[in-house]
Amino acid sequence: MPELPEVETIAQGLREPLVGRQFTGVHVGWADLIARPAVEELKRRLVGQRILDVQRRGKYLVFALSSGASLIVHLRMTGRLLIKNSGAELDKHDHLILVLDDGRELRFNEMRKLGRVYLVDDEDEIVGDLGPEPLDDDFTAADFAALLSTRRGMIKPLLLNQRFMAGVGNIYADEALFAARIHPERRADTLTAEEIERLYHAIRQVLRQGIENRGTTLTAYRDVEGREGVNQEYLQVSRRTDEPCLRCGTPIERTVVGGRGTYFCPKCQKPALEVGG
Repeated sequence: MPELPEVETIAQGLREPLVGRQFTGVHVGWADLIARPAVEELKRRLVGQRILDVQRRGKYLVFALSSGASLIVHLRMTGRLLIKNSGAELDKHDHLILVLDDGRELRFNEMRKLGRVYLVDDEDEIVGDLGPEPLDDDFTAADFAALLSTRRGMIKPLLLNQRFMAGVGNIYADEALFAARIHPERRADTLTAEEIERLYHAIRQVLRQGIENRGTTLTAYRDVEGREGVNQEYLQVSRRTDEPCLRCGTPIERTVVGGRGTYFCPKCQKPALEVGG
């Protein structure tokens, strides 16, 4: 699933071709892609709307429209947003086509049909429950510590909880925990102040690196021009089972934490009982 760096890369790539453009047509090939409103209402309300901005909130893309409404897209596991010329060949997975006034199209390509589109008057209807953005300038280490202060569950599932903090997914949680030398099964209430500080900076560092590298392409992810990201070339633990740790040489292990495949170094990221030992 695209995480914060991939969705941010897409948002950045969409701003130049889309901001100021007007929707002149809407074609829906698979009705269930539209979560709300009904398809015919979506078509009626979108045609003639101008795009004022494209932003990211967590793992969602938010298009601010001239009517004051917001078009919100969640890509889920395999969704792609692509800019195409209107005469470009259609792919069988192009399930939503938004025609623009400059002769191009914004296409939502979704192989597994898991993505969703929302047109709402208030974006908080969809993204209002999300936690803070980890890269916001006003999200400090003290804020992160305060979030953790009442939590007692394992740290890896907590980082994946979008109501706790928005945008971090499986890949970047593993990478941040490795950078901070914290085992993914450590309980949040066992983390020291120093470890919390390290984790705060590690989360921000791996997310910024992911954006700089235009995202991580392991399977489906592509940017708006159909290009792969390159951050997969810089991963320290994710998808590196049995390969040597780049820090200490110990083979990377894979386990399951909170139902998610999890990669870590058993030497650099010691379980709680071994911390300080």
